[in-house]
Amino acid sequence: MRRCFELAKQGEGKVAPNPMVGAILVFNDSIIGEGYHNEFGKEHAEVNCINSVANEHLHLVNQSTLYVSLEPCAHFGKTPPCTNLIIEKKIPRVVIGCQDSFLKVDGKGIEAMRKAGIEVIGPVLEKEALDLNKRFFTFHATLRPYIILKWAQTANEMIAHQNDTRLLISSESTNRQVHKWRSEEASILVGSTTALLDNPSLTNRLWPGKSPIRLVIDRNLSIQSTAHLLDGSVKTIVFNSIKQEEVGAILYYKILDNNSWVLPITEALYQMNIQSLLVEGGAILLQSFIDENCWDEARVITNTEMEVPVGLKAPVLINAEKYFSETIEKDSIQYYRRITTS
Repeated sequence: MRRCFELAKQGEGKVAPNPMVGAILVFNDSIIGEGYHNEFGKEHAEVNCINSVANEHLHLVNQSTLYVSLEPCAHFGKTPPCTNLIIEKKIPRVVIGCQDSFLKVDGKGIEAMRKAGIEVIGPVLEKEALDLNKRFFTFHATLRPYIILKWAQTANEMIAHQNDTRLLISSESTNRQVHKWRSEEASILVGSTTALLDNPSLTNRLWPGKSPIRLVIDRNLSIQSTAHLLDGSVKTIVFNSIKQEEVGAILYYKILDNNSWVLPITEALYQMNIQSLLVEGGAILLQSFIDENCWDEARVITNTEMEVPVGLKAPVLINAEKYFSETIEKDSIQYYRRITTS
């Protein structure tokens, strides 16, 4: 099953809004086939796994055990149901990491296989299997994207100079890590102040892979048309209170003005099937997500050698627990999860 997880991770950033899935076919403790879902709209892990079996091992398929990190699908989507293929190939035993809570599946794959006489075992390593697709499961359970907050701060917890001039806090190596994070998420959000002062591109140009959909809050459409965010190179959504209009790669999405746009934005992203969100700033926007308890992870980069006597204070996390930390050159990166009550 852990090998299934390793395979599944190879589809990270390429299969959303589908979940990442890995599968292996085992005969007498030897792997004779393996595969993973590698691109949205293309074959699923189970299909790729079965198709990978060498000709000399094809006669063993109906005597083998299929391990798959997630319950096989039982509905027609971009591709036919994987359960149909498993039944057709007369695979006698299937071991799953966890059940798929997506309404079109949600036990239906397990039921179909058992009705066909297939032994279904699991869940196995369920916690790890659920964590692998935390974005997918959170999206369908909470009806909002999986939300990651990110900011960089000085050793004395400042994120900018007091006069709003840009403060370069993290190292080049850490910036590459940040671009890797971008490649793993479906969308990235900043406020208009960040857009106006920093003129960010919000692409993952320092890491291979697809750039996330760019999102910016610009209530009164004050961002100049020459800004990097409006260059049309990447799909961009401008949340505003003035107009609803699509111009090339830019969607102007109108939201009724109110004190907080956190809920309207997350609702809009759910409707657009955007399953994950990286919030990069600024401080007020980040704090609004924290104060409304609308986040799942936070990643805080601290330059341990830099201090700014007077500046803009970093956001303050509440209901947070640290679960991991790492150091890249002079930068300490702390990873937090939001504490949820059952």
